Amino acid sequence: MAQPTGARIIACTLRELGVTVLFGIVGIPVVEIAEEAINLGVRFIGFRNEQAASYAASAYGYLTGRPGVCLVVGGPGVLHALPGIGNSHANAFPLLLLAGSSETHLVSRGAFQELDAVSLLTPHTKLAIRPPSLESIPDIVTGSYRNSWYGRPGTGFVDLPADLIQGKVGDSEEIQSMGVVPLPPRGGVDAEKVAKVVSTLKRAKAPLLVVGKGAAYAQAETAIRQLVDRTQIPFLPTPMGKGVLPDSHPLNTASARSTALKEADVVLVLGAQLNWILHFGDAPKWNPHATFIQVDISADELARNPRTGSLGLVGDLAIVTPQLTTALGTWKYNPSSSPYTSHLAAAARKNEATATQRSKVLKNPMTYARVFHIIKETLHSFSPASEGGIVYVSEGANTMDISRSIFPVEYPRLRLDAGTHATMGVGLGYAIAAHAAYNSNSAEACSGPAKRKKIVALEGDSAFGFSAMEVETMARYNMDILIFVINNGGVYHGDSDNADEWLALQKATASHNTAGGKGGLRSTSLGWEVGYEKIAEMCGGLGFSVRTEEDLENATREGYKSGRVTVVNVIVEAGKGAKLEFGWQASGKKGKGKGAAAKL
Repeated sequence: MAQPTGARIIACTLRELGVTVLFGIVGIPVVEIAEEAINLGVRFIGFRNEQAASYAASAYGYLTGRPGVCLVVGGPGVLHALPGIGNSHANAFPLLLLAGSSETHLVSRGAFQELDAVSLLTPHTKLAIRPPSLESIPDIVTGSYRNSWYGRPGTGFVDLPADLIQGKVGDSEEIQSMGVVPLPPRGGVDAEKVAKVVSTLKRAKAPLLVVGKGAAYAQAETAIRQLVDRTQIPFLPTPMGKGVLPDSHPLNTASARSTALKEADVVLVLGAQLNWILHFGDAPKWNPHATFIQVDISADELARNPRTGSLGLVGDLAIVTPQLTTALGTWKYNPSSSPYTSHLAAAARKNEATATQRSKVLKNPMTYARVFHIIKETLHSFSPASEGGIVYVSEGANTMDISRSIFPVEYPRLRLDAGTHATMGVGLGYAIAAHAAYNSNSAEACSGPAKRKKIVALEGDSAFGFSAMEVETMARYNMDILIFVINNGGVYHGDSDNADEWLALQKATASHNTAGGKGGLRSTSLGWEVGYEKIAEMCGGLGFSVRTEEDLENATREGYKSGRVTVVNVIVEAGKGAKLEFGWQASGKKGKGKGAAAKL
């Protein structure tokens, strides 16, 4: 019997952990791990950049509820994967990062791609470790996998020196099989704390339930639906909390978000951070007298916001939510106790009417709202929201902010966006992760009636540029992902209304003739009507460049039906001269929230 190598031991350990897919980029020596994994039936998805691979692995962890695994080379490979570690930490996505490194006997001598990755990553991961021997590999890899998953999810990192990967074990019986890691323990809350929270909720005149992506990750949708249906408390989903409760639910206040925040007097926060996305729970966006009840798996999260006070609950939402429902008994919120619900309804009618009017504006180039309306209507002709057959991935400031309220989501984990870090560049990696999670032969994610999902990525042209070559990855693995590049020619907005105007600005920049406000391409400028669709064509996919409503509808139909990756390059109004402002950020300025209110 052949002596097993370290690469073989690592691959076997991953298979025993139940890992079905690896994301990454190989090189010497980690290529041996990937090849052994493939031989054992583990799928390997090779990316064009470690950044996108690490984003994909972290999103896979969120979608499946088990750590995603990323494999990279040492040194620069680890540095390129750092964004995925930050993304995992900020969003609480479970990620196991495996990286090669130089031979142990060459440490400190300038070895090939030498980097003390354990020291570098220790402050940014839940565990960063190097196995001391071949025999310890199963225990170290399994422990790192478990650490990334248990408690508040994050990153586990294992540094794998070349001599361990390529080394051989004298006696294979010395290698201990670790087996599958059991599901993380789930804790509830003591009855006294629950009673205190319930008493506060029952006194509310204007209660609000905030549902975050932590609730989606916890797969607590059934328990939360029972809580809302029984108590009739209005709810507000965060951008990635959409679908935990259906967007079509009558108690959804998303269309009256500003009113809900200003009038709510007791706020129950389930699986969401009181960060910039929720304006920190502060006035003027929020009622300054509101009481916050925050439920989170981590006590550290409760400590970040002083408004939580003594009403914070540490526990798993899948356990704590039923505790609250049981303790509330037959109590239901009585909307006649205040004008709160009538104010919500009025605000929703007004905002929805405004959104409808925006979707009907006919211009050439088209507006964002009109483009998204056409895409939505066309997609729904194939797959209505009630079927849960589409996963939306969205990034880019305007693209993400505007599309968020246009595409309804009826089931959890069917919408991915830039998340807590507002990270641009995650989109294509996330789309690949969603395709692997929902559509592979060993699919580990599920949500809604439709088993197979169409992955639709809505990309700003700036955001698309971060990882555009991953279109080739999609084509190589026959992923029928539909990508819309919303092309306004700039970051936030473009600076030209026609080609001649843009060329004049380019000429001024090239001649360094921009001093004194004489013009030239601005820092937010991108190329004029870049042909992004050609990236799909050169990889064997479909590409469409569209300027009219008819062309957009036809391209959407063809892209949905296609069995190949498709890029639809949509030319929209540049927004030249628009004020450079991101609504979420502007709203955080105390006393200066009026200008951003309509965007939220």
